[in-house]
Amino acid sequence: MTDFSGETLARFLDDLASSAPTPGGGTAAAVAGAMGASLAEMVTALTLAREKYASAHETMREIGSAAADSRVELLTLAREDSEAYDEVVAARRLPKGTDAEKAARDEKLARANLRATEVPLRTARAAARLLEALPDLAEKGNPNAASDAGTAATLLEAAVQGALLNVAINLAGIPDARVAEAIRRESETLQVDAGRLRDRVLGLVRKNL
Repeated sequence: MTDFSGETLARFLDDLASSAPTPGGGTAAAVAGAMGASLAEMVTALTLAREKYASAHETMREIGSAAADSRVELLTLAREDSEAYDEVVAARRLPKGTDAEKAARDEKLARANLRATEVPLRTARAAARLLEALPDLAEKGNPNAASDAGTAATLLEAAVQGALLNVAINLAGIPDARVAEAIRRESETLQVDAGRLRDRVLGLVRKNL
């Protein structure tokens, strides 16, 4: 088990660039989301540090707290994403020479594929949830940090979209069609909403540039 939060940036990027199956896109998406959350925290801190923005302080404290929680959650999901795909790889390597072995392998592979779908879906949800607060951050936060708020929104939206690509590629491995369809519908909603929120934030940010 690898805790990516404890690695240096250079080591993590080396791992990401290697031919190993993990870490991959799902982990990268979660880390991008954590970076976006960190930038959102920074903007709230820069706003709270200035009394001239006192009218926005309550809002900033709420967003800052949510961003801090999201950063921790997304870093945890970065690790879980790699663990989930490692389970898929392990299940694929199970023997299938007999009917009993094949049945056991199919069952374990189905469970692994479900987890490998659910983890990036949780990543997308977490990033989208924080992204909903970013219009207020861009509108009420310290205007000197407007570009940081915009970058935070861009990273969070990238986290949603990247995570959902990992959801989509694993959907075919879920044998329960009803579960797969529910995940597909939620994914479509998250994808559209994330793009809309990013565009809204960037529109607000550009007014301050």
